[in-house]
Amino acid sequence: MLNVVLVEPEIPNNTGNIGRLCVGTESRLHLIHPFGFVINDKNLKRSGLDYWVHLDVTEYQNADEWMKQIPDQSRVFLMSSHAEKSYLETEFQDGDWLVFGKESVGLSKEFLARFDNHLTIPMSPLIRSFNIANSVAFVVGEAKRQIGLKL
Repeated sequence: MLNVVLVEPEIPNNTGNIGRLCVGTESRLHLIHPFGFVINDKNLKRSGLDYWVHLDVTEYQNADEWMKQIPDQSRVFLMSSHAEKSYLETEFQDGDWLVFGKESVGLSKEFLARFDNHLTIPMSPLIRSFNIANSVAFVVGEAKRQIGLKL
């Protein structure tokens, strides 16, 4: 099972969409506070539809609390538009942690400094980034392809 981590998510529709993706791919969702919305926000529920009740989700008050749950920090992959290595060049394993930053600014330099594995999603120079829900779908899809999508 993959672990999808959203650090300080700001937009409820994105989090709801990612939650739905996690249910569909049997991935766990980890949410690190603070959020830009209330977890019972109607937009979160709308984009997660009725799947939210099936979601394996854990909330953490801060990154330090979340980090205590990680058995092997070498299997944590931070997504950043500033990284050199593409997620397509990475060999994913069951249980990996795929970490995404807040929609407006991504992961902070301080957060990025905590781990060595920084990955990017190749994109046209005409854009700065992809929508976070799309980014999660790209990376989870590739990781599931490699591991073997056994649902």
